[in-house]
Amino acid sequence: MRRLVCLFSIIIASSYLTAEEAKPEVKPADAEAAKSKEAEKSKDEKKERKTETKHSLSIGGVKLDYTATAGLIPLKDAEGKTTAEIFYIAYTKDGGSDLTKRPVTFAFNGGPGSSSVWMHMGLLGPKRVKLQENGFAVPPPYELVDNESSLLDDTDLVFIDPVGTGYSRAAKPDEAKKFWGVKEDANSVGEFIRLYVTKNTRWASPKFLIGESYGTTRAAALSGVLSHQHRMNLNGIMLVSTVLNFQTIWGGEGNDLPHVLYLPTYTATAWYHKKLPADLQKLPLEQVLKQSEAFASGDYNQALLFGNALVPAKRTAIVKQFARLTGLSETFVDRANLRVSMSRFGAELLRDQSLVLGRFDSRYTSLVRDPLSEAAERDPSADAVFSVFASTFNSYVRTELKYEEDQPYNILTSVGPWNWGAENNFVNVAETLAESLTENPFLKVHVSCGFYDLATPYFASRYTFSHLGINEALAKNITLDDYTAGHMMYLNLSDLKKQKTDLSKFIKAASGR
Repeated sequence: MRRLVCLFSIIIASSYLTAEEAKPEVKPADAEAAKSKEAEKSKDEKKERKTETKHSLSIGGVKLDYTATAGLIPLKDAEGKTTAEIFYIAYTKDGGSDLTKRPVTFAFNGGPGSSSVWMHMGLLGPKRVKLQENGFAVPPPYELVDNESSLLDDTDLVFIDPVGTGYSRAAKPDEAKKFWGVKEDANSVGEFIRLYVTKNTRWASPKFLIGESYGTTRAAALSGVLSHQHRMNLNGIMLVSTVLNFQTIWGGEGNDLPHVLYLPTYTATAWYHKKLPADLQKLPLEQVLKQSEAFASGDYNQALLFGNALVPAKRTAIVKQFARLTGLSETFVDRANLRVSMSRFGAELLRDQSLVLGRFDSRYTSLVRDPLSEAAERDPSADAVFSVFASTFNSYVRTELKYEEDQPYNILTSVGPWNWGAENNFVNVAETLAESLTENPFLKVHVSCGFYDLATPYFASRYTFSHLGINEALAKNITLDDYTAGHMMYLNLSDLKKQKTDLSKFIKAASGR
């Protein structure tokens, strides 16, 4: 027996030695490579990072307690590797237990290349930038005030910065282009929304989108992505300063449509700056615009249709009426061949005062350096507010939200080249929205238009929605409201209050409350 035990021990020891001898030698270079691979894998497996803070706000005299969450949610590929991180700020009302009754709204701006800061700190969020009551500039240093017109009493809010904007970045800088395009952008933002809804158990909540400018393009595209890829139907979409069909705002050889659709905004601008004839100037703006809209869609549209075949007498009459409704000289209109671009109009209307008009809001003006400039040399409406938003946000995110990040927060940056996916055509996501309205007849759409918006003119929005090609029974699902400022109409305090009322009513109705 003792001999058997000894033999067994020898076999075990021999096996151990054999295994040790068979074990391959680990070279230092191999060990370093394995370590590097593990580090790379760990780097790819990023997790959500966030901070949470507690706050309160009074809206309509009622105190509202809420939680602010600022963080990054990683997007991953099929292998689980992080492809990008999306920065977001969410505000959720405290004390509500039934999330099936509490709407959640996903908000973003446009560009492409814009962060969500404008909607966040101008219209929707619990804090807003302090400007003059009409939205005009104030001297630095700048400050934030409580936003009593916030929509936080009606809906939770999630502000999204697409890849390349805000703190959102691609995992590898040279792969950011994979997110820069109409479809690419909609897919990545759609995936973020799916992740947020899943992580925060909001699948049963009423869901809304709100976008501004190119953000309206994104919202329409997202309606298709969310429905088809994630089977997520929306209750409502809110569009602020809309562009769905780019044929309506981008001119060029052979496309006269923008000239027709910009004309009423030229009229509104000339009325505001008191450049119209006395008989028009004394009328309310809405009455003047009716005349301009009738001319634009009637005689002027027909004249452009005729092109060089337009008879001289008719051309003379068109030049005269165009000048009358825009404050420009007949000579200038004639030399422009009846086609005055937005940039030329911005430079010409107040040339005698050495002033240029704002593109985002034509109420704004600025002195020019070159009085003979053919096109607008700057945008005074951008100059007036960009620094205000950048300065206040960078302070707010660190001091109040306790989110610390040293990389720049890209308020508005270049992302491109952008893949428009249109080749010889104009981008037109109105078709996607029309399909979404048809597939989901409960979907409601609200459209906000500013009379003084030279970036996305209000008459172009009218045209787009009158050409959706949907069944008449669905027309009741679309609401259009006008405001007496520009692209960011909410910077004008009276418009902010009106927009709060309009959007609050819309959300309640669309969520069945």
